[in-house]
Amino acid sequence: MKASRINRLFNAKSGKCFDVAIDHGFFCESSFLPGIENIEKSVKVLIDADPDAIQLTIGQAHHLQSVAGKSKPALVLRTDVANVYGSELPSVLYSRMIEEPALQAVRLDAACVVVNLFRIPGAPEVTDHCIQNILKLKPLCDFYGMPLMIEPLVFRPNHEAGGYMVDGNIKLIAPMVRQAVELGADIIKADPTDEVEEYHKVVEIAGSIPILVRGGGRASDEEILERTYRLMKQGVKGIVYGRNVVQHANPAGMTRALMAIVHDNAEPKDVINLI
Repeated sequence: MKASRINRLFNAKSGKCFDVAIDHGFFCESSFLPGIENIEKSVKVLIDADPDAIQLTIGQAHHLQSVAGKSKPALVLRTDVANVYGSELPSVLYSRMIEEPALQAVRLDAACVVVNLFRIPGAPEVTDHCIQNILKLKPLCDFYGMPLMIEPLVFRPNHEAGGYMVDGNIKLIAPMVRQAVELGADIIKADPTDEVEEYHKVVEIAGSIPILVRGGGRASDEEILERTYRLMKQGVKGIVYGRNVVQHANPAGMTRALMAIVHDNAEPKDVINLI
């Protein structure tokens, strides 16, 4: 059953996946909301642009799944909520999972669920929360035949980065990716490394588990297209981008440009005109 759902995520022609994440409202952070204030409109725009999947929360998934027809993007369901993204962190940090996550995903006809695996300097308790979430979620996913996507996230110190900023150090990212494999991930959504050309090492350490690369914070069109093209050359199986799509002036155009790079091996110079 997992295989049939995974087949809905990955493009039949290329074997790759572009998942557009618009689950940011789950995290109660105002800087995450531009571009998705009207989530119903955002979902409609993305459906028309036709990515492989759209990542949504339990409270917003109906905007995708209530749309008629069988050709719409697959649903990736976010299963955990956290308060670790602000420029000033609260005194008590947490990462909590929704109740009966795999069963709720089945009811929503999701193709996959996603859960975080945080590494935050000075906050080992949040890593503990994540590990507990995954340990509970894995057997449920196996029971219901629901693919499990684990999202390792390596944070820079909050006082240094001024909020939610990832650390692109491969020596930190690679072990987290391997831990996600060991915990039973079917798919891994991982940070990009500072040096794109060494990303094949992350792919290698994941073995047979497909790697989808996160987009991170906003970047220029040229930067995000070039980075994506170079990452695909490193052997990744796709991308999961959010703000670089939904906060763009032309989300549909950016989606089509990235789809061409991911699935058709298009070069950035050949797709920049789509934006």
